[in-house]
Amino acid sequence: MNFSERYGPWAVIAGASEGTGRAYARRVAAQGINCILIARREGPLMSLADELRAASRIECVTVAIDLAAPDAFDRIVAAVGKRAVGLFISNAGSDPHGVRFLDRESGDWAHLVQRNVMTMMRCCHYFAQVMRGRGKGGLLLVNSGACYGGAPHIAAYSASKAFTLCFAESLWGELRSDGVHVLTLVMHMTDTPEFRRFLAAKRLPVPEDIADPEKVAALGLERLPFGPIQNWGLQDDDAGYAVLSASARRKRVLAIEAASAHVFGETRA
Repeated sequence: MNFSERYGPWAVIAGASEGTGRAYARRVAAQGINCILIARREGPLMSLADELRAASRIECVTVAIDLAAPDAFDRIVAAVGKRAVGLFISNAGSDPHGVRFLDRESGDWAHLVQRNVMTMMRCCHYFAQVMRGRGKGGLLLVNSGACYGGAPHIAAYSASKAFTLCFAESLWGELRSDGVHVLTLVMHMTDTPEFRRFLAAKRLPVPEDIADPEKVAALGLERLPFGPIQNWGLQDDDAGYAVLSASARRKRVLAIEAASAHVFGETRA
């Protein structure tokens, strides 16, 4: 199957208004897949939708939703309706605070976890059910190098990204024989408006080695069939900052699956 056959006819892109989300939307639309664009701000979504319709002749739906809201998942499902979604991209999930855990109200961290974990997890459950029934589809969960360990100023953020890492590995193990591709793309510092706003607030310079969001999106879609992990800037068998390479982590998932097969009563190819 080609890209549109494998991941169409509709894609849901959460966090689509700017940066890598916008880049993903452009590349998905260029493949002839209709897009449901989700983000908080309606204006940028409408502008992007007009661009995609003109450039790629696809259908485009925009939905202004705060993904940290308790009803975000229900509103996404309502917006999708009966459309057949073959690709879900979870791109929202930055940390706009960058402060120590006790220097913000607990509610601020609860919102971050709601967006990065709960809304993302419920969307994956909903869309993957349909994909498994169709025998095709893809889940692309955008991640951060913070997933590999905690540090001061990113307690809740790194924990939420560690969840995404383990969640994606597990889903890849469960869904790979059902034709559903799962990948978490572990990003480096990326040149997005959100990241530039963060740097400006901290009065920090833009790093020289910052990643291009268009190249990041291209890599994520290219590597989607080869989950569960792609580390930005590293080859599949290169450990680098990730401690273990993507290849080694893939083998680890398969080894645990084989060792625990008798517990769960399952065998896999």
